Amino acid sequence: MDHLSYKTKSAKKEEVQRNWYIVDAEGEVVGRLCTKIAHVLRGKHKPSYTPHVDCGDNVIVINADKVRFTGAKTEQKEYVRYSGYPGGQKKATPADLLAKKPEAIVENAVRGMLPKTKLGRAMFKKLFVYTGTEHPHEAQKPQTMEF
Repeated sequence: MDHLSYKTKSAKKEEVQRNWYIVDAEGEVVGRLCTKIAHVLRGKHKPSYTPHVDCGDNVIVINADKVRFTGAKTEQKEYVRYSGYPGGQKKATPADLLAKKPEAIVENAVRGMLPKTKLGRAMFKKLFVYTGTEHPHEAQKPQTMEF
C-alpha cells in the first residue's frame, strides 16, 4: 500500500459552524453543569473538533441565580482573589456571591475548565450568563440543551 486511504481533517476557523444553545441552570449542580458547558464551548461535542481551533458553540445560561451546591459547599467553599497589593487578598463564599453577583459562580467555574491561553479566552467570550429567564439573544434562535 503506497498511499493512505484516509486523511485526518483539521477544522479551520473559516469553516466552523457555530450554533447557539440555551441552558436552564435552575436546580442544577454547579460543577456538573459547568463541565458540560465547557465541553460545548471548546467544541469537543463535534466530530470536527480540532484542539488548536476555536470550534465551539455559543452558550446562553439562564437562571444562574438558582444553581445549587451539594453538601456544605455553600458555606464552606471559598473563592479567593488577589489584587496584587499587600493585604489585597479577598475571600467570598458561594452564599456571598449568590447574594451579590450570581453570574460569577457559573463564570468562574467555566473559566477554570477552559485553557488558560488566548484560545481559552476566545472560547470564554462565547458564554453568556443571566440571572433571570430573559436574555437579549432571541434573534440567534438558540436551541434548548438538555443534560
